[in-house]
Amino acid sequence: MLLMKTALISMIFSASALAAVDPVVVTINSRAIHMDEFIRRYDEAKKLLNPPSNKKAFLEDLIRYEVGVQEAERKNLSKDPIIAERIRQQLYVGLIEKDLSSKINDIKISDSEMKDYYKSSPEIKSSHILVEIKPGATEAERATAKKRAEEILSEVKSSKRTFEELVNLYTDDLSTKKRGGDIGFQTRVSIVAPYYEALSRLKVGEISGLIESKYGFHIAKLTGKHTYDEADKGQIKAAIFEKKRLALFNDYFDKLKKKYKITTNSEIVK
Repeated sequence: MLLMKTALISMIFSASALAAVDPVVVTINSRAIHMDEFIRRYDEAKKLLNPPSNKKAFLEDLIRYEVGVQEAERKNLSKDPIIAERIRQQLYVGLIEKDLSSKINDIKISDSEMKDYYKSSPEIKSSHILVEIKPGATEAERATAKKRAEEILSEVKSSKRTFEELVNLYTDDLSTKKRGGDIGFQTRVSIVAPYYEALSRLKVGEISGLIESKYGFHIAKLTGKHTYDEADKGQIKAAIFEKKRLALFNDYFDKLKKKYKITTNSEIVK
């Protein structure tokens, strides 16, 4: 009997000690927010662009947040199709953060990797003449644009005028027209792929054939190429980082998809 009484007293004092260590700050219906949770959420809020002015103001924000969540639950808003889709999006983001964020943060890039990457992806400078194709153009309009571009290319190759003079006569790119078509130094990731691939194969001073992109038809002249020492190392590092990040994503989902039965109707997508 004495042992039972002693144990009961011990439990009462233990419960009191726990309550003292982590007291309840506020209760909304059955939802109790203890001091530990309050401090954790307050510290998270201070990292935002517009942090709460003080803990009392944050407590009011927290009460409003909890009341709002409980009201949304009472109204079964999670069954609303739009809100349900937003919840699914957050679940996706949460999965990626949980399974991949540490691996992404651990990505390392060496100097040798940067130099190897730059050999096939240098920064290039060019000027171009653009024969524009408007979004939604018909096949007939595309054919007309291509014919005009071919005629301009023929003149570029045979004319005694400078490339800059021909740009002024023919280009549809008004943003570069006054600069002789100059678009400055660009990287593999800063301009459209067909344009970069075609220019990267040229020697400085050479002029390309027709290059088709989503903007239309380009006739371009390579006017410069940075050495590795001249290049923007930050851009090189960012490009390699993105390549490694994408490889992590691809590997993760290639493995994950094997757990699921996936049936695709690719014809209907076309």
